Amino acid sequence: MPTHKKQIKKQLSKIWKIHPVRTEQAKQLSRETGISRIVAQVLLNRNITTSEEAKKFMNPKLTDLLEPNLLPGISEAVERIQRAIKAGEKITIYGDYDADGITSTAILWRLLTMLNTKVNFYIPHRIEEGYGLNTASIEKLAEQGTNLIITVDCGITACGEISRASELGMDVIVTDHHKIENEIPQASAIVHPQLDMNYPSPASAGAMVAFKLAWAVCNEYKDNNDLYPKLKSFLINATKFAAVGTIADVMDLVGENRSLAHFGLKAMSSSDMPGVKALINTARLDGKLLSSRDIAFQIAPMLNASGRLGHARLAVELLTSSSELNSLKIAQYLKQQNNERRKIEREIFKQASQLITTGGYDHPDRKTIVVAGENWHQGVVGIVASRVAETYFRPAIVFNNDGQTCVGSARSVRNFDIYQGISSCAKHLISFGGHAGAAGLRVESKKLPDFIEAFEQHARENILEDEAVSMIDIEGTFEIGDFNERTIQQIQQLSPFGQGNPVPVFAAMGVRLYNTPRIVGEKGTHLQLSIRDRSGFVRCIAFGMGNLEKKLIEADYFNVAFTAELNSFNGNSNLQFNICDIQFE
Repeated sequence: MPTHKKQIKKQLSKIWKIHPVRTEQAKQLSRETGISRIVAQVLLNRNITTSEEAKKFMNPKLTDLLEPNLLPGISEAVERIQRAIKAGEKITIYGDYDADGITSTAILWRLLTMLNTKVNFYIPHRIEEGYGLNTASIEKLAEQGTNLIITVDCGITACGEISRASELGMDVIVTDHHKIENEIPQASAIVHPQLDMNYPSPASAGAMVAFKLAWAVCNEYKDNNDLYPKLKSFLINATKFAAVGTIADVMDLVGENRSLAHFGLKAMSSSDMPGVKALINTARLDGKLLSSRDIAFQIAPMLNASGRLGHARLAVELLTSSSELNSLKIAQYLKQQNNERRKIEREIFKQASQLITTGGYDHPDRKTIVVAGENWHQGVVGIVASRVAETYFRPAIVFNNDGQTCVGSARSVRNFDIYQGISSCAKHLISFGGHAGAAGLRVESKKLPDFIEAFEQHARENILEDEAVSMIDIEGTFEIGDFNERTIQQIQQLSPFGQGNPVPVFAAMGVRLYNTPRIVGEKGTHLQLSIRDRSGFVRCIAFGMGNLEKKLIEADYFNVAFTAELNSFNGNSNLQFNICDIQFE
């Protein structure tokens, strides 16, 4: 047993992957662009090597977006929508219940409403109906007189459901970004970035696809001098929703995704749309320029809470409402739902952690973690799976088991395609879907042990030994004196940060304490300290590292991994390092 604990501790330690500093290249890029050597190094690490690429990256514009006509399938979709509008057909937008699907639905609903179309929207209930199209909802929409269904953020695998829609006299346009299976639905049009292997932006969110379709429809009205200016204004507003969907669905923030997120975040901060304002005010983010972190950790969870604990239709109503009072009521309710979601998440994670320990799933020889519990809320197991994967650095699947069927969510780790892993075990499953980083699946309770064994075996064959670790990707090693206010401001120009464009983390080696560390925080879990090297000193905050106080005092020298920021207080800004990890000699 003692050996086992020692092995786990070693596995859970963080590995520093430090990029070599490319001094000469960084100096040249710095001279050509006027940026600091540190920022030049960060750009080089992102494979941005020319001054032209650097200037474009640091000053993203909406004109960087690819024209919508390049998106596969979009011309057929626009043509069918135009026919529906002219014929006065009833259109139903069929969305997903997460933030990406919610924002996608809001984009197209707003556009078609502006065009005086007979339009409504349908969002399936997460627990009662599950993800995507289902036959019962298709038949219900047919009874209600729908002529055309436009899916957003779903539909690419719904071959049977779309065939049923056709039998009932309805056409379907699929807009999606999820993994394409061997069989493609027989739809009137399919708008999907991965239909063409040469499409320059294959990793688009559902909201980006919906935005591009809306843009293409708007282009049909360029000759209408009365309507087109209003449509252009609509598209500017739609970037807010597309940005939220892109960030919430953890798309790589590079290329046009980054340009869209950059512009959409700016537009959100100054938005006069009642729903957006209510979200921002309720999250206590008013009066500041929103960051991708604000979206990922505050705005998106509030939108997602409606679908996790209730019905996501409410979140769409918020984003399409013209009433400030109604918007505020909905936003406050979503905040309450999100707080309740957090409580449920904490309890399930606690139970899951106990199962992991007692079941030996945390043993260093295992490559995966799969746990199932009774009465675990299906709307929350995905978030718990994310926490398990982050805690143990292994692909994780968390199921709710009702005794007959296990319904679960999967989350992956670096360099492991979890969709492919689940697909390899398809013979044990009722259904599954998703992409490389996340997936949903169903399995009969009696077949769960067979699935766990098959999934573990696939992981053993596809996860390398050094990949099941927590790794910090470090831009390079620098001295404290290399950082100043101008450099921090330029680092901020690299935002929005997120998947594919992480917050730059740096390392300073052989530093020592400048003063005695001070434990802070209500529970005494954080540290305030100052460190120094031969080039200078800097104040630091180390969240969650209060237990290292004694060790820091006793150490002669140590290494720190950190992000650099400006700490503003009482109108003054001072350089501060936010310490991510500490290595002792």
